[in-house]
Amino acid sequence: MKILTMPNLLSIARLMLVPVLIWLAISGKGNAFLWVLSVSLVTDVLDGYLARKLDDVTDLGAKLDSWGDALTYGVMIFSLYHVWPQIYDKQALFLFSATMSFIVPLLFALARFGVYPSYHTLGAKLAALCIAPAYYVLIIFDADIFFRGVILFYLAVAFEEIAITLTLEEPRTDISSVWHLLSKKRH
Repeated sequence: MKILTMPNLLSIARLMLVPVLIWLAISGKGNAFLWVLSVSLVTDVLDGYLARKLDDVTDLGAKLDSWGDALTYGVMIFSLYHVWPQIYDKQALFLFSATMSFIVPLLFALARFGVYPSYHTLGAKLAALCIAPAYYVLIIFDADIFFRGVILFYLAVAFEEIAITLTLEEPRTDISSVWHLLSKKRH
């Protein structure tokens, strides 16, 4: 198995941007944070696209992508707290919900299989596509309806991931949906 593929390198680059984003947030450099975050988010889109296009989808790549997602989303919340505290305070319940939508399915998967789940469901991909624009709209325009809607959608995704964990016999990656998984089990 080749480790240093283009999709994996993009995921690694995203992971390497996390400390930069943390430093920018702590330094209160909001505009620079948003620019670097946009680069990070573009690498997220490109790594998955290239992995599929180049037929280079691997378990390692799925895990790198999931770790990158978790750390990037975590630093997005972190930046709200440090750079935009008034937004953080106003969205605290939704930010807590977003955090729990990550932690609870993770705990289910760890308890059942002892591994970090990398399901990459269609719902999770759609939510990931929506969170970036929702985050930017929240910060730039102080408009939160889209952001809150995306967080509520993430909660639905979390329930689906828990259902997937409870349905699987062994850990797997890249499952399009719980319905797809259940229909495969019936055949």
